[in-house]
Amino acid sequence: MTDTQPDEFGVGFLLMPTENRARGTVPRWAELLATVRHAEALGYDSVWLPDHLIIDIPRPGAQPEGAWEGWSLAAALAAATERIGIGMLVTCTAFRNPALLAKMADTVDEISGGRLILGLGAGWCKLEFDMFGYPFDHRVSRFEEALQIVAPLLRDGHVDFQGTYYEARDCELRPRGPRPGGPPILIGSSSKGERMLGLAARYADVWNRDFDAVNPECEPYSMADLTRSQAKVDAACAAIGRDPATLKRTVGVWVDLPDLPQRSSWNALRGTPEQIAGGLLTYRDAGYGEVQVWLQEPSVAAVEAFAPALELVRRS
Repeated sequence: MTDTQPDEFGVGFLLMPTENRARGTVPRWAELLATVRHAEALGYDSVWLPDHLIIDIPRPGAQPEGAWEGWSLAAALAAATERIGIGMLVTCTAFRNPALLAKMADTVDEISGGRLILGLGAGWCKLEFDMFGYPFDHRVSRFEEALQIVAPLLRDGHVDFQGTYYEARDCELRPRGPRPGGPPILIGSSSKGERMLGLAARYADVWNRDFDAVNPECEPYSMADLTRSQAKVDAACAAIGRDPATLKRTVGVWVDLPDLPQRSSWNALRGTPEQIAGGLLTYRDAGYGEVQVWLQEPSVAAVEAFAPALELVRRS
């Protein structure tokens, strides 16, 4: 594993724009915007948006829940904020034509003044594929072809590609956004899938470990678990001759705050601000450059309640 810690350790938060069917609530745009603006004022580094049409989390007692469309929210937040990074965690490449997706990313990067992080993934929730009419077969193969269009379009402004699932013939990306090479590409996956790790090593600027336990022989989110994941990513880079240090690492982390419903089965960080901050710094010490904390609800109160832990991380 790369033995250098990141120069700066970032802390972002996941903005879940989804129904809560158990409580009968739906986050409205005004609430989402107020939450992100408050997080920006508090010094959060980034806000991360999922890309789901409906979500069916495989957890005991979970019910399918609807979601606001992620790219519409990203464009609106890009126009309504000034500093905070805006990341997709992650965009499902199956939901949009890859060339169009590159065009969308460059446009949102323009609106934001260069604050977009383009998170990409193959998708996993079969329910939404079925509901909205997208094929669920050969997801990694489709994802690989999408990367062969999106990456060169953003980085070079041109691609000529014909594959089994997608094509973009002599396609140009014009005009260009504020960064000549486009926004950074983040690929999200667990560290179980060797093929996905290989694609991250080949195409990504950032690899993100998702909110899951991926090394069953280790305690989830322990230093041993995190180090094992890092070693797998390093090996994927080495296999194609890439310096592992050039692939940044981020990780999703559940955080349960006091006085809000607890997710006891989700391996969430909880406790005092000092305990939560100490847990987050474990990720820094394992070589991750940023964490995306998933609080229990998308609200001003939640980002405010996490602020003492954020401040302790900043001081460390």
